[in-house]
This record gives sequence, structure tokens and C-alpha cells, in this order.
Amino acid sequence: MDRVLSNSRYPAKAHAAKVASYLKSKSPSAVGIIYLEGQKTHMIEDNDEPVPFRQRRYFFYLSGCNLPDSCLTYNIHTKHLTLFIPPIDPESVIWSGLPVLPTQALKLYDVDDVRLTSEINAYLTSHDPAADSTGSCVWAIPEQVSDQSIFLAFEQKDLLGLKDAIEECRVVKDEYEIALIKKANEVSAIAHTAVLKAAKHARNERELEAIFLEKCIANGAREQAYHGIFASGTNAATLHYQKNDQELGTRLNLLLDAGAEWRCYASDVTRTFPISGRFSKESREIYDIVLRMQQECIQQLKEKVLWDDVHALAHEIAIEGLLDLGILTGRKEEIFEKRTSVAFFPHGLGHYLGMDTHDTGGHPDYKDKDRMFRYLRVRGRLPGGSIITVEPGIYFCRFILEPYLDDPVHKDHIDREILDRYWDVGGVRIEDNVLITETGYENLTTAVKVVEEMESVIDSS
Repeated sequence: MDRVLSNSRYPAKAHAAKVASYLKSKSPSAVGIIYLEGQKTHMIEDNDEPVPFRQRRYFFYLSGCNLPDSCLTYNIHTKHLTLFIPPIDPESVIWSGLPVLPTQALKLYDVDDVRLTSEINAYLTSHDPAADSTGSCVWAIPEQVSDQSIFLAFEQKDLLGLKDAIEECRVVKDEYEIALIKKANEVSAIAHTAVLKAAKHARNERELEAIFLEKCIANGAREQAYHGIFASGTNAATLHYQKNDQELGTRLNLLLDAGAEWRCYASDVTRTFPISGRFSKESREIYDIVLRMQQECIQQLKEKVLWDDVHALAHEIAIEGLLDLGILTGRKEEIFEKRTSVAFFPHGLGHYLGMDTHDTGGHPDYKDKDRMFRYLRVRGRLPGGSIITVEPGIYFCRFILEPYLDDPVHKDHIDREILDRYWDVGGVRIEDNVLITETGYENLTTAVKVVEEMESVIDSS
């Protein structure tokens, strides 16, 4: 991992060629220019401070450049990648220092040429279609093209195909991208461990969030892949709990869903652990079911596996476990067919991971009438080189469960009396980031999840 990241640059030209090849697979005669703009500097409304910067992922994929107000062109015929960066603004130098210069950028980024953004329109209008042999087209993403951009030199404008092409290409990761996600996971594991060590002595969720952020920044990851979830007790029944400000008090567990970002690439790691250092009987029972769900689903992973089937397997294991506890009653097959388990496991098993936490190319169907698959963010077969999260969970959310208790289809399959023992568990989720290979998988997540190991870390504080 460190060897890959230290000895090479982000493979922007390979990504550009990959996207161009995808475009040509849809239109074999495709020639012309790919044009992408990076994120602009925006000011906070009624304030003289900029909005926190986050680079556009489509632009980054073809540039590896994290500078604001930049753009690029890629000539499909000549395979020439040109990066345009902002010129020096003398007024800003006194406040912010000198920006990256073209000569520096040419060394930093895997591009053929670096120019200034003040030259981009002259560059585009001087484009010679004859150089592309058979006319030309400009591919761009319409909502990411500024009003000042000029495409008059091009015979055609394709504002539909480029976004889809990049999203599909991003699914399969190369060695460099895998190394970035491994690094993000490495930092996340350090931060997760620090939270475990502090759990016994913390009084509020926000203290644990602060520790996680401190460890990430101290280890080089200034950005988070997403807003972390630090959900104690019954707060863990809310899938994307955001408050992170509640007193821990006598709550049983903490569901910690947080991941560092490393050079625009995400990690997404969830652990659930006992705040006191020891799971209650009911918490441990649910944790063991979820851990089994995850372990058996991961064992199924390899190139071309049907993700829908793996998701269904997670539900089957959940049903078996809840039947053993007496929370569910009846025949396993009937419970599965009626989708009663969705009340306890309402989300999808996982999603692609890359520059975005919920990365592109999954083709979800949020209009699916089958509730078991409606929120499954990836549908179909997994290609080798993709990275997917495996994050089963079981939750005790009154808002979701109580309608099931009165529903004639489901109520006879749920034992209310036994269920009442588990409300304080809140929710249990365990999430790892897994690389799909031709013959199997590689788990990129190293944060501890074996109960005895977690308890040992908690007790060590």
C-alpha cells in the first residue's frame, strides 16, 4: 500500500483512456474532447469565508487534482490530457500564499500538459476537428459546465454520455485506488480503536466523535468520508443518526459508523460495542447473529456473484437467529416470503465504495415493489476489482416495528413479550470494506470486531 502510494502518481491518464474506451464502446466512431470542470470556490452566504471545499469526483477521476477552480480536456484521438489550473491572483497571495504553479502541477499530476484556466476558451475555440480525423464532439456534464465555457468549435455536443461513462468506469478499481482505500481503512482502524479505549470514561456521544476526528486528522486524514454516526443505546435504531450529542448514562451499546477519507477516497466502517466493556445477554445474542450474517455473506463473495442473492442470504441468517431467540415465530420459509425480517433489517446489505461512500455504478431500484430489495444500492453481479461494503444489521426501532405488530400478515410471526426484552439493544450493525477478486475477496477493514478483542481494548483504558 505505502509503496504504491509513495512511488507513483494517481493514474489520471489511465482513467481518461478507460472512460474514452467506454465512450467508444457505445459509439465506435467517437472522436473529440472530454471536458470536465473541478469544483468552484463558493463563498458562504452573508460571509467572507469560503464554503468547505470538496472536489468534484468526476473531475478528480480524470485528473487526480484537488485544486479548486480547475478544469481539464482529454483528446480521445491523440490521448492527450491537459490540466488547466488558476493563474496567480496577486490580491490573494498576501492572504493565502502562492498557489501551485504549472511547472509544479506537471510533476504532481499524471497529465501531459498544464496550462492556466485563463487559456481554456482560446484552447477550445482553436480546436481543429481535422486533427481528430473525422469531425469532433465535446463530451461534458451539463450541470458542471460554467456559463463562460465555449464549445463553438465542435460539430456536436454530447451532454448525456460522459457522466454515465465515468460512473461505470469507477466501479472497478486499479491498484492505486485500492491502496488509497486501504490507507483510509488503516486510519479508520486507529480512530475506531481510540474510541473503544475511551468508551468507559466518556459521558456524551460528542466526546467519542471528537476522539475519532482527532485521531483521523493526527494520522493525515483531514476529511471524513461522511458525517459519522455515534449512536448510543436506542439511538442506534436510527440508521443514519446524526445528533451525536446525547448523554451516555446507562445506555448499553454504541454503534459507531465512521470512516476517514484519504486523498478523496473513502472508507466506511461500522462497529457496535458495549460501552461498559461487557455486552448484556440480549445485546450479545443480537451481535452474534449480525456477525454471523456478515461472516457468511463475505464467504460468498467473488467475481460474478449475484449481490441480490447475498443480500437474501443475510435475511435468511437473520431469520434463523431471531427464530432461535423466539423473537420470530413460525416457519423460516414463510417469514422470508412475507418479508417480515425487513422490520428488523430494513436496509440493503451494502454498496460500492470509492471516491464516494455510496459510490457509483450500483444501479439500485428504489421503486422496487419488493421491500426486501428496495434499498439495496447494488443490483446484479459483482465485477472483480470492485469494492463493496458488507454491513448487515438488526434494529429495534419502534417506529418501524410497531406497525408490523398490528399487521395481520406479520403479527403472528413476532412474539411481543420476547421482543420487549430487546428494545434497549437499539441496533447492531457491523460493516467492512471488501475487495472482490476473481477467486474470492480481500477484506480491507482491520478494525477489531471479535467480541473478546473489543472487550479487551475497552478494559485496557
